[in-house]
Amino acid sequence: MRHPEVVVAGAGQAGLAAAYHLRRSGLVPDRDFVVLDGSPRPGGAWQFRWPSLTYGRVHGMHALPGMELTGADPQRSSAEVVGGYFAAYEDAFGLRVRRPVRVHAVREDPDAPGRLRVETSDGVWSARALINATGTWERPFWPRYPGQETFRGRQLHTADYPGPYDDAFTGRRVVVTGGGTSAVQHLLEISEVAAGTLWVTRRPPVFTTGPFDAERGREAVARVERRVRDGLPPRSVVSVTGLPVTEAVERARERGLLDRLPPFERITPDGVAWADGRTARADTLLWATGFRPVVRHLAPLRLREPGGGIRLDGTRAVRDPRVHLVGYGPSASTIGANRAGRAAVREIRALLGHPAPAGG
Repeated sequence: MRHPEVVVAGAGQAGLAAAYHLRRSGLVPDRDFVVLDGSPRPGGAWQFRWPSLTYGRVHGMHALPGMELTGADPQRSSAEVVGGYFAAYEDAFGLRVRRPVRVHAVREDPDAPGRLRVETSDGVWSARALINATGTWERPFWPRYPGQETFRGRQLHTADYPGPYDDAFTGRRVVVTGGGTSAVQHLLEISEVAAGTLWVTRRPPVFTTGPFDAERGREAVARVERRVRDGLPPRSVVSVTGLPVTEAVERARERGLLDRLPPFERITPDGVAWADGRTARADTLLWATGFRPVVRHLAPLRLREPGGGIRLDGTRAVRDPRVHLVGYGPSASTIGANRAGRAAVREIRALLGHPAPAGG
């Protein structure tokens, strides 16, 4: 049993931002706090992004606190660019991330009242506070439809999307389901090689033009925060900002590529069918239907509200002030994750009885 003051679970954007502020506040890695990451290497969820997502096509990537990402080749894959940046960041600030370490459960420590028992694939830690930054990538959401098990083609999720130059897409009829930016990126790529594509969304997509300025950003975050304050499962910030109109998106709209269809009623062995009798043949179903927060390991603490979400006051779980969620709900964007990491550390220092440093 090891006894750091703080355990940080996850070393993506939010986890590294929190670790940076812990380090800056005077806490010592491996003695006062430990960062555990379930991924095999630095990069958070970015390391798993599809190869065709180049850094130049990444939407809304913000640098980590204290170290800018400069000189990146926009033609390199985002997985390589961000993975290398995160690795350099960990080294620059001596964060000593332990990986791969999976957090299995967090519960009350029966041997140390007031502390949390963090059970992992690499032993047990007893901590006074937890910063949970486990993200969403490991929990892709797959909708269920009647007949889904009868489909004779391939079904893929964004989490396993290999890029457009795959047998699942080349010369195939592809149905892409989902209304976010990933769905649009997939459609634009796949349309270049597929025999045909259809786009299915739950509601008509909202395309936005103009800069995503600070006022629009605050409004989007506020909408997500309201759900979290009400104890409801969070929606991502991206889901309330609309789809940005780039030149490529405008061309696709002119071609009719982004003419969406409403959700189908069922899946058939050879495609999909709607309630009004329409059908479409398909060889591949690609689900760009998003992800859910990875928080199952927190279940022993009973943090969920009746609405299904974890209610937060800032980053602090209302039902247990020792637990802070960063990269969750309103802090799921990269800039939100940076701010949440700093806010969580300020509150944890107060919990531990350490005053915040000047300017910290």
